[in-house]
Amino acid sequence: MKKKITTPFTAEQAKGLKAGDQVLVSGVIYTARDAAHKRLVDLIAAGEPLPCDFTDGIIYYAGPAPAKPGMPIGSAGPTTSYRMDSYAPTLMKKAGLRGMIGKGLRSQEVVDCIVSESGCYFAAIGGAGALLASTVKSCEVIAYPDLQSEAIHRLEVEDFPAVVVIDCQGNDLYKIGREEYLKSVK
Repeated sequence: MKKKITTPFTAEQAKGLKAGDQVLVSGVIYTARDAAHKRLVDLIAAGEPLPCDFTDGIIYYAGPAPAKPGMPIGSAGPTTSYRMDSYAPTLMKKAGLRGMIGKGLRSQEVVDCIVSESGCYFAAIGGAGALLASTVKSCEVIAYPDLQSEAIHRLEVEDFPAVVVIDCQGNDLYKIGREEYLKSVK
């Protein structure tokens, strides 16, 4: 059964999810990759305002391709999440970010922050950028247009498919899956 979540993504919603849950996300999410994350963390360090409010927000680690005529966005597959690991704790603690969507493993520091901030890390399907883009109803660049596809985009999504990889108790689907596999081959 897929669970539906809507942004803003609150701590209460996060606490209701477990590693392995399939979710459909609707509402506003933001795209941001490494360069945009660095700029955001630099603004926080300087005590300056951010270009948008990330409180109870979700960032999708993606750099969307240009939209084809009549479409709000081009292909928008996830990028490797560990590249944002040095920035994610600051955004969660100082900007109120609650969720992240990407692919791949996260550092222990990020896992610890997900637990302390009642957050969640979701995985999207790599290689399915066109499918994921089909859930995007609108797309607007809201910050750092000079970064082109890596600018921060505000996406309105409907039933964006993802899987809970790390829940707010620190359960990690990647570790759980490995452990279950190793038990099955013994």
